[in-house]
Amino acid sequence: MVSRAIQYGPTAAPVKFTEVEPVFLSDETILARKEKILEGMENEGFDTLIIYADKEHGGNFEYLTGFIPRFEEGLLLLDKSGDCTVILGNENLKLARFSRVPVSLVHSPFFSLPNQPMENEVPLETIFSNAGLNTNKKVGLAGWKMFTPAAGNGRDYFDLPYFIVDAIKKTLNKEAVLENAVHLFIGGHSGARATCNANEIAHYEYGANLSSNCILDALNAVEPGIREVELGALLASEGQYNTVVTIAATGQRFDKANIYPTYKKVQSGDQLSITTGFKGGLSSRTGFVIAEESELPESQKDYLERMAKPYFSAVVGWLENIKIGMPGGALYDLIQQIYPKERYGWHLNPGHLVSDEEWMSSPIFYGSSEQLKSGMIMQIDIIPSVPGYTGVSAEECIALADAQLQQDIRKAYPSMWNRIETRRKYLREELGINLSEEVIPLSNSVAYLRPFFLKKNFALRCSR
Repeated sequence: MVSRAIQYGPTAAPVKFTEVEPVFLSDETILARKEKILEGMENEGFDTLIIYADKEHGGNFEYLTGFIPRFEEGLLLLDKSGDCTVILGNENLKLARFSRVPVSLVHSPFFSLPNQPMENEVPLETIFSNAGLNTNKKVGLAGWKMFTPAAGNGRDYFDLPYFIVDAIKKTLNKEAVLENAVHLFIGGHSGARATCNANEIAHYEYGANLSSNCILDALNAVEPGIREVELGALLASEGQYNTVVTIAATGQRFDKANIYPTYKKVQSGDQLSITTGFKGGLSSRTGFVIAEESELPESQKDYLERMAKPYFSAVVGWLENIKIGMPGGALYDLIQQIYPKERYGWHLNPGHLVSDEEWMSSPIFYGSSEQLKSGMIMQIDIIPSVPGYTGVSAEECIALADAQLQQDIRKAYPSMWNRIETRRKYLREELGINLSEEVIPLSNSVAYLRPFFLKKNFALRCSR
């Protein structure tokens, strides 16, 4: 719980770290990733995993290969022996030799763009039979999504394109078992991707740092007259791939169903939302384009007390009380206690796992027994919705790290550890948050919330 008062007043801005060089995943990390997946396969009796990828859904494929098939589709077949085969379309064949796990290459023009040449056209059933699927007893399909229906068996649901699933079913024996196996990658109990080592955290901290720099730049640029597209340009950086649709939306959103920044100019009194995300982190803010509380709309004169301060209190409670080993359901209950959904209208998970995707999965849900673990990269993601009020947000990313993992980071990545220590000091000394010792902030702007965008030196903090 949060026992201190929440204050709104002069607050120093977080430090921005620039010129932070990307960290590549090591060969040792890739090998460990593969071993974790093979162990999960053995535990559940899978003979082969078939891992799907396209531009939007490539995280599980990329986890082992290091790349996605960009504008095409692709499959990675992982045999229980450890042998790997990639099936790629016309324009990604060249990437097979760069795969982080050694692979055999099979070309399938069915994975190419429409109307491209169909040389080497072979039925997918033939490719799968040649890979030995016709003799398998249990095969797992891994797209990107676990299904957790309230009724029924989620492992009977598949999110791969029909033409692929159909070919697989036609290849398998009638007695063979076919299951959704995404949980081996992203499931909270034993999913390989749910936890990261020091090398992986360093790899993803690059994106979290980048997103927070972008959000701080955009916040500082907010002025009446600036266009959404100008703010949107500040939410891109270093040519990196955005993991979410960039949001720079002023006033009423979704005019003519548009979800992208436009030439609309920011006006005094507008509500404004800005969001950006890269691999490893997302940063998001919502508030008013005003400088003083007196400028709030008549119907929202209590916005600071009704919306902003309670939200900040929930973020503080999240950061102060999250612990390694606690069930996700306990964190859910804590946020419900501090910030009741009946009053504040949130209904999604108040936090989730982050990786190459903005939302990978979440151990934080009602009644969850999934334990929070060292190495989890997590996003604070509480989304209030109160009729008649503008929203508020301060979404950012942290990692959970026990003493051993923190020591590993300090030793292998001293520059990153210095950034982490600077962020911790800011949270504790400037924002007054009694940060959990097991939290390592990956972005610079964790918990930094300026509800009035034109009052650039004022933010919310806990009373000392």
